[in-house]
This record gives sequence, C-alpha cells and structure tokens, in this order.
Amino acid sequence: MPTVLLVSADGTTETLSPAEALVRARLQELDLIEISPKASPPVVKIGDVGHYLYQVQKKEKKQRSHSKQSEVKMLRFGFRTDRHDLERLILRAREFFGEKHSVKFVVRMRGRELSNKDYASQKLRGAIAVLQDVADIEQEVKLQGNQFIVVLRPRKGGKNALS
Repeated sequence: MPTVLLVSADGTTETLSPAEALVRARLQELDLIEISPKASPPVVKIGDVGHYLYQVQKKEKKQRSHSKQSEVKMLRFGFRTDRHDLERLILRAREFFGEKHSVKFVVRMRGRELSNKDYASQKLRGAIAVLQDVADIEQEVKLQGNQFIVVLRPRKGGKNALS
C-alpha cells in the first residue's frame, strides 16, 4: 500500500496512507499539498493551496530578479569624432563592462568619408586598444555597409572595469 510522509506545521513528520492524510486535511478544512513528489515516500503537508502557490511564485520572482540578463549596449561615433568625445564613450563602455554588459562599437561613415575606410578602422582599433584591460573581443572589427562594427565583452575574472 502506498504511503506519504506528512509534515506538520510544527515540523514533525509521520508516515500515513494518502487517504488518511486527505481525511486529516479535510477535518482542518484545508488542502493536502504535495511538496516533493519524487521523494520516497512522497512528502505532503496540510495547508491552503492558494497561499502555497503564492509563496512559490514569490520565491521564483525573487530568484529571477537576482539573475540579471546581460545586454549588448551600442555606442556609436562618427568618422570625425574628436578625441575628448571618444574618451567619454570609452568611459561609458567601462561602466557597461562593470555592469557585465557587452558593448557594440559602431563607426559610421558618410559620403566622402567612405573613401578613407582605413582611418575609420584605425580610430575604432584605437578605442579597442584602450579597453583591452577590461574587455575581450567577441566579434572582430568588420565592415558592414557604411560602418565598422566590433563587439566587446567584459573580461571574466578581470579587475574592476571602473578602476
């Protein structure tokens, strides 16, 4: 005959038949909740199913909030962007790496700038070189239409990105 392990509110346990555990739950005008179906014997407790489901959802929501997804942040600059503005973008990228996000750098070229692709590529590679202490290249520098793109990811186990 199958049995279940009934856990009381005070923490005591006893082994019963499922029918007997169900009778006890009905006497208290509560539900019989299966806590661990794969255990041998299965573990059950007497309580309100609605309250139990609420507690389970609350626990799952808390776990999800602690496991933040990393995003790919995009930082764009133009062919003629000056050094100070590039430094500001690099600082912003370091902040993103500190938050464990990947960063996608994009250098746009327009009109006559397209004839001088080497300059744009060198400008992008210079930014990558400055960030080598906190980031690794996830996707190499490549030309996509009228822009150069590179994706960097935070270095694992490296030092703090903001230091």
